[in-house]
Order: sequence, then C-alpha cells, then structure tokens
Amino acid sequence: MATTPAEQAGTASAARTVKRVAVLPGDGIGPEVIAETVQLLEHVGARWGVRFEFSYGRIGGGAIDEDGEPLPAWVVDLCRGSDAVLLGAVGGPRWDRNPPHLRPEAGLLGLRKALGVYANLRPITVFPALLSSSPLREEVVAGADFLILRELTGGLYFGQPRGRVQEAEGTAVIDTLHYTEREVERILRLGFELARSRRGHLTSVDKANVLESSRLWREVAERLAPEYPDVTLQHLLVDNAAMQIVRNPRQFDVVVTENMFGDILSDEAAVITGSIGLLPSASLGESGPGLYEPVHGSAPDIAGTGRANPLAAFLTAAMMLRHSLGLPEAADAVEQAVAAVLADGLRTADIAREGEAALSCREMGDEVRRRIQGRDDV
Repeated sequence: MATTPAEQAGTASAARTVKRVAVLPGDGIGPEVIAETVQLLEHVGARWGVRFEFSYGRIGGGAIDEDGEPLPAWVVDLCRGSDAVLLGAVGGPRWDRNPPHLRPEAGLLGLRKALGVYANLRPITVFPALLSSSPLREEVVAGADFLILRELTGGLYFGQPRGRVQEAEGTAVIDTLHYTEREVERILRLGFELARSRRGHLTSVDKANVLESSRLWREVAERLAPEYPDVTLQHLLVDNAAMQIVRNPRQFDVVVTENMFGDILSDEAAVITGSIGLLPSASLGESGPGLYEPVHGSAPDIAGTGRANPLAAFLTAAMMLRHSLGLPEAADAVEQAVAAVLADGLRTADIAREGEAALSCREMGDEVRRRIQGRDDV
C-alpha cells in the first residue's frame, strides 16, 4: 500500500514505545465494541512491546447530554494531542428531533473538519468464509477486494451557503457543492498512489455529464494521469458505478470519488460483503492524527444486548496500527485473527445463519484475542 500522510507520521513514531490513542466510544453499540477493541490493543501492546495510553472523550449524543454540544472543544484538543483517534459510533433516535447543530452527526462532521482528515479509506473485502452471507451470488462476489477512497471534508456536506429561505412558492432550501482544485487534486493523487501500490487500476467516479464540480474532477484526473503511467485510469458516472458494484465488484481495485458519492457507494459496497458489521474505515489527513471508526453505525436497537459484532472495530484498529502507529506486523496479526475466527465458523448474531450458534460481543472479542499469533493468554 502507498504511504499515506498519517502512515508517514506513524512510521516516524514507531520507535516510541508509548502510543497515545484518543478513545471516543460514542453512542449505541459504540461503547461495547470499543471496550473490546481497547482490550485487543492492550493484548497487542503486550505482544509487541508497546504501551498504549488511552484518553477518553465524548462525542455525539452522549456529548450533547453531558456537555450540551456534540463536539466539545476539550475533545478536539484531546484528539489533536494524540497519535490516533479511535471512534465507536454516533447517533440515535432520541436526538433525531434536535436542530441540526445539536444532532450527533454534527459532532462527527466537525471532528473530521477539525482534524483535517480529507481522505476516507474504506476497504471492501469479501471473506471466503462468508460468501454465502452476501445477498449476491457467490460466483459474483468471490474474490472481490477493492478500496473506496472518499473525499471527506468538502462537497455538499460542508459547502456554504446552506439553509432555508422563504420564497413566493413556500420554503426553499439551499445546499452548496463546493470544491477547490487543490482539494480535488490531493484526493485524486492519493488515489493514484494507492492504485500504484495495489493492482494498478484507478476508477474515478463523478457526474461529469451534469455537474460542474465533476467536470473539474475529471479534468484534474486526466491532468494527473501521465504522472502515473503504471496506473490505468477509468472514469465512471456515479449511477453506472452503483450498478457495476453489484454486477461485477471484482472489476474494481481503487475507487476514488467525492464526499456524497463516496458516502452512498461505500454503504452499498458494504452490503455485498455479507454484513456492514465487518467493515472498517480510516480517515487520514496531511498531518496530525488519523480518525478510525467502524462503518456500522450506532445500531441503537441492539445496544446493551451483547449482540454487537466487534469485528469491524477490530479491523479498524488494524488500520490504525498500520497507518498511524507504525505497527504493520501487529495490524497483519489482527486481520489474520479475524479471518481465522470466521474460517473456524464462529459468528455473531448479524452473520449467523438460522439455527447457528451466535457469540456475544465479548465472546467474539475473546476468540480473536486468543488467535493473535496463537496466543491464549487473554
């Protein structure tokens, strides 16, 4: 894999035996899966001679309840002073009627902006042991392994002006899709670098037949392409890309796209793996700590029941070990342990077949920890 900005910082700090991790458990099942992940990291630290310093903060609904806002300033300071940030999930129905600035999601968007993590890496990997869990036919998804690279701090989610105005025909709404050429170039350049380190194929997704922002996106991609003669560049309109992901996901290597398109496509791609409870993500910037969060969301309907799947959080921790903390061997070990428990037929409720035994969140955590390089001292 290409050396990302956060990975460079992680390599530089690899010699330090102390790794500072800001932990934001968040809402719903976040505290459950993050508690298991902290235990996993402590186990990793004992194995690789690293001491983790975990500092806890609040974000999302819990922060609204305790601090009166979804992202307190002290939490931003805590995160900026850390080597990496591990986040559980935000959101839940109890805050759905809050005004926009007091919704849990505002805290997540604010943290991404505050940390400058412009690149979201979401690997889409289909585990052989879970082929039958995918809603697609096994022969369609077998061997699918691609990376969605989403621009994370621009576009419709952050553009100004935005809001509501009253017009003659009633309420009108305004959302602004804003990108600068620099923002577009840095995410596309990272896409080329990542494709170069994988199988050499970059798919750039846009809507250039309609949107001016996408026309700029395509122009910049074409300008950069000659710098990467070993990478094949392909353009897809976003509607076609959505269709191709379910028709033939194996055709993709690295997919790079803007914020909203990436949000939608990555969730679509998550489903084909068999469970969104298995997918990690990393959000990286040009400097400072990376932000790491599992994809599954807060799942408030199962919070506190012990049914949460911690594997996405474990794989997220592996990305953190690799990209921000300079511990690639430990990252490999975590990923191999997750693959091993699945190959051994162990399942949580979300991936268990009817009549199949399901492990609790804690039990699955114990099983993964037990398999890290064959160690049983969990």
